[in-house]
Amino acid sequence: MTQGGTNLPRVGGYNQAVILDAIRTAGPVSRVELAPLTGLTSQTVSNVVRRLLAAGLITESGYAPSSGGKRRTLLSPRADGAFAVGVQLDPDGAVVVVVDLAGEVLASRRVRLVDPGEPADVVARVAAAARRLTARTRVDPARLLGTGIATPGPIDGTAGDVVLPPNFPGWGRVPLLEMFGAATGMPVAMDNDATAAAIGERWIGGRARAGSFLFLYLGTGIGAGIVLNNTVLHGDSGNAGEFGHMAVEPGDRICHCGGNNCLGPYVSPSAVLSDLLVRHGRGAAERIGLACAEDSVHADWKLLCRAARRGDPAARDVVRAAAARIGQAARGAVALLDVERVVLGGEALRGIEAIMCEEVASAVNTTSVTRAIRPVAVERSVIGDAVGAVGAASLVLHGTYAPGWRMLTQPSPSPSPTPPA
Repeated sequence: MTQGGTNLPRVGGYNQAVILDAIRTAGPVSRVELAPLTGLTSQTVSNVVRRLLAAGLITESGYAPSSGGKRRTLLSPRADGAFAVGVQLDPDGAVVVVVDLAGEVLASRRVRLVDPGEPADVVARVAAAARRLTARTRVDPARLLGTGIATPGPIDGTAGDVVLPPNFPGWGRVPLLEMFGAATGMPVAMDNDATAAAIGERWIGGRARAGSFLFLYLGTGIGAGIVLNNTVLHGDSGNAGEFGHMAVEPGDRICHCGGNNCLGPYVSPSAVLSDLLVRHGRGAAERIGLACAEDSVHADWKLLCRAARRGDPAARDVVRAAAARIGQAARGAVALLDVERVVLGGEALRGIEAIMCEEVASAVNTTSVTRAIRPVAVERSVIGDAVGAVGAASLVLHGTYAPGWRMLTQPSPSPSPTPPA
């Protein structure tokens, strides 16, 4: 269901966001259809659409089939109406993208982090890469809204700090939002990587991702983003979705939180690679081509996933075992949240999507308390590998153009873009 607007004149910015979100989610859509979708009067819809057209955020994209009367003009988002930079931070490197209002990635680059233990070096290298990328794409600077950062948590969302992220050893309390703002000279938004990915999936997915879903993000670790009735769940501290701390059968692997039954240490890429050696020996690792070194996890994981996709029995065995654990944790989360869809994404998923979806679908539907009412769909991300970085860019686009209660109580941080020439 599309979020409703209000006919009070003082919240025109909110109504613009409501109508733009409806056009993005249900479009192409006519003015006549927007009134029942948004709960606004036809006159308010007409006025807001006129402003959105003048601002270059939407376009008239054709006509609806005739039903005997005058054909209705259809409205769609204008791709070049706004742009944002997205950055997904990971110890192995940062992915930087430039995204337009339609969600298309105009350019992307992976930045190797020479010293990920030094936040200042990470910020400097990523900001420089972002500047080069925006220059290469030649986007209109007046329509470049800002930079979004998707970072491993925990985060202090109020302060804009990352606090002791386990995947970035040596980081304490890092004022990442402030540092990127100073380095880029642009507005910056930041969120947990899995939550950012869920926001991106909701923003880009439109009708296919309207409603509620649990997003499972697989990177160096595993996290979750939660969307309930089109609203992203952040939690009281901004750290909802710490899926890696879901309890599974206890073992001998100690999580950084101190527990020995957290999911994360049993399903991360490094953990699955270790399982291969334990369960199938070094011969299987050599057959696949794994280096089995501390600094080769990223490369080894790619090789393992490729081998699993080709049908290598050892690779498929350890990947399926990890997927089954994830499925059991997802079963509990789905029962708690009562969502109708689980979405899987992240760079670490490449090559093993089919196995992961199969195991998660089996787990959440075999014993689901709602299985007699409806099955839970398990699907791949509509964005693909770059969902973290695109999600980061969506933090800016979503934060500027998606309806939310903050738009009713706070002034807009910047004026709407001017129409392109």
